[in-house]
Amino acid sequence: MKTCGSYIIRGGKKLEGEAVVSGSKNASLPILAASILNNGITKLYNVPNIHDTKVMIEILRNLGCKVKRVRDKIVIDARSVNKQEIPEELMRKMRSSVILAGALIGRMNSATFSCPGGCDIGARPIDLHLKAFENLGIKICENTGYIHCTCDTIVGEKIHLDFPSVGATENAMLVAVLAKGTTIISNAAMEPEIIDLQNFLNKMGAKVTGAGTNEIVIQGVEKLKDTGYQIMPDRIEAGTLLCAVATTGGNLKLKKVIPDHLTPVIEKLKECGCKIETTKDTLILQAPKKLNSVDIKTMPYPGFPTDMQAILVGMLCTAKGTSIVVENIFENRYKYTNELNRIGAKIMVEGRTAIIKGVRKLGNGTVEATDLRGGAALVVASLRSNGKTKVTNIEYILRGYENLDEKLNALGANITKEVG
Repeated sequence: MKTCGSYIIRGGKKLEGEAVVSGSKNASLPILAASILNNGITKLYNVPNIHDTKVMIEILRNLGCKVKRVRDKIVIDARSVNKQEIPEELMRKMRSSVILAGALIGRMNSATFSCPGGCDIGARPIDLHLKAFENLGIKICENTGYIHCTCDTIVGEKIHLDFPSVGATENAMLVAVLAKGTTIISNAAMEPEIIDLQNFLNKMGAKVTGAGTNEIVIQGVEKLKDTGYQIMPDRIEAGTLLCAVATTGGNLKLKKVIPDHLTPVIEKLKECGCKIETTKDTLILQAPKKLNSVDIKTMPYPGFPTDMQAILVGMLCTAKGTSIVVENIFENRYKYTNELNRIGAKIMVEGRTAIIKGVRKLGNGTVEATDLRGGAALVVASLRSNGKTKVTNIEYILRGYENLDEKLNALGANITKEVG
């Protein structure tokens, strides 16, 4: 991935104030893909203006959609979809692009794509996606790096996922919406983004039930209808802002958030010594001057989210005592710890376990973002540094965060963006 710039962070400032959470990256991408199932017009609101949504829009246009964006509103006219192949160069830009396979097969009974790219955080095979397709009668042919999926008719069937993969669950939902008969997905992922996808599909006229549980039932319909839909707030951005403020001993009122989506993160922040109050769509955090250490194990939802693991580690670098983190989802998600150690953190990694011995403050230096959440962890940790830190390769961070530097600066941080 090409470097597009750096953040220069002057740490040591207490963050205080209010922030508004942007729309969810991980909900926007499958919903954008799902828009092509409707041979008509879809209006989406609260879509974050980030690298990954821009790539998804680029792919939709390549497939024949007409897409217009005005601030956080996106209008997609999918009536002229005329391609069944996702360009390799766009697939390599973003792993989530694989979710278009299910939508294309559902719309056109055919899709061709290469293996997707994205962050290098470990093996994320799409075998589960392909197995789900095969359960529905779709023929899979792999040839010279490309995967070709074709079928005459999609027929509902029972799909059992060997692991509750979010992407495989979403792809199975998309391909089954217009199938003949009923599809049952067992051992389905239960993340809030799955519920958001179900709600969007149902607003288009689909018949999907069970999202948020481990069994999803889709009754196939003949066609969908035009609709408008508001994307849910981004729970990982919300968690990142909470950790950023907590590491500085600050206070934060977070707006347009769904606290129930953050329960495991909130509980860990409370263990760290933070006081937290919640309402239906706001969250107020008061952090102590010095955080306590905690132990974390990542698990599929409703367990502690793997996407928050690096960010918590960035926060725990300056907590009192020793924290132990176990990563159970991806095996290669600790690359960023080498960068944190370069500026004075004391982190030792043994397999899937990271041991973090808290230090009083971090030092100066230049660190490099190697993936999306690891990059955010470097930003969070640098807010507690004793001086100036340069975070390079922020293209990764821009993949998933909308104006993170501006939101933190509004709370009192001192972050300057260097382009190029």
